[in-house]
Amino acid sequence: MGKLVCVSLVVAAVAALLGERILNLRKKTLASREPLQNHLPNCVALKHLDSGSEDITILGDGLAFISTGLRLPHFPVSGATGKIFSLNLQDSWMKPVELRMPRNFDLDSFNPHGISAYIDPTDDTIYLFVVNHPQQQSQVEVFKYVEDNNFLVHVETIKHELLHSVNDIVAVGVDSFYATNDHYFSHEILKSLVEPLLGLSWSNVVYYSPTDVKVVSEGYSMANGINISPDNRHIYVADLLEHNVHVLERKKDNSLVTVKSVALGSLCDNIEVDPETGDLWLGCHPNGWKFFLSDPNNPPGSEVIRIQKIDSDQPVVTQVYEDDGHVLMGSSVAATYGGKLLIGTVFHKALICDLE
Repeated sequence: MGKLVCVSLVVAAVAALLGERILNLRKKTLASREPLQNHLPNCVALKHLDSGSEDITILGDGLAFISTGLRLPHFPVSGATGKIFSLNLQDSWMKPVELRMPRNFDLDSFNPHGISAYIDPTDDTIYLFVVNHPQQQSQVEVFKYVEDNNFLVHVETIKHELLHSVNDIVAVGVDSFYATNDHYFSHEILKSLVEPLLGLSWSNVVYYSPTDVKVVSEGYSMANGINISPDNRHIYVADLLEHNVHVLERKKDNSLVTVKSVALGSLCDNIEVDPETGDLWLGCHPNGWKFFLSDPNNPPGSEVIRIQKIDSDQPVVTQVYEDDGHVLMGSSVAATYGGKLLIGTVFHKALICDLE
């Protein structure tokens, strides 16, 4: 009888702990929040991007790169292969064009996530860095962009034990970058179940160059989007489950020192930075619980947040767009150019809207 009592107590304790952990996770994912409608004028869906547009980056001349076809466990799968598109925002047609890929590159396993563009100041060559997850592994592909033929030339594949769960990337040289690991563990069950339930703050930021690879910032619940200030002095990192963005100062040895964090009130994904104003634009998930469930009958919403004067004592955080999921599901990125706003999603479509 005593053993049965002990077993019952253990079961009750485990159930109580599990219940508390689930409640905590629901709180972190803002499960009770009901997104509203705060739309922008003249929003239209971009063609060819019905399988997602997880990350978007825009160069100063209005040339945008878009990753699409991301396949993640437990999320809707369209069957589409991973692709990279370009979009000339100075062209009135606003039609994304699929970039041609090298013949020697494994397109069947191409699974693009975060992207970053870097222009070599010595010869203006455009390098495109792409986080890739073939067979759910993590590696970084480096391409050269050939504008005349809308072609990507594969330069190299970068793998490293510290780049084990890469989400996003920001290039700072032709062969160097900062990257976020959104999880500490690599095994899918540990990543998707154990880590969030235990509320571990073990994800990090890694600096990579051919001669120096190191963890430069850690202690995130889920490090996600990453980008750099126009003057290259600060790195910005979104912690999705803590609903904030961190401002980090770059040092000469490429290490990072935390300056502050800015509360956002949403689960924010990728970060884009306006090169002229320094404003941050973030694609966010207003209800992360719905996003992780991804039920088409109860769709996850979308939100775009803008941060102005982030380096000041009083940053200005503004909601620019919000939808309850009936127009746009699971926004992951927002980027601006010429009075237009591009909003991308993890597995849904992409919108382009007028800002005014």
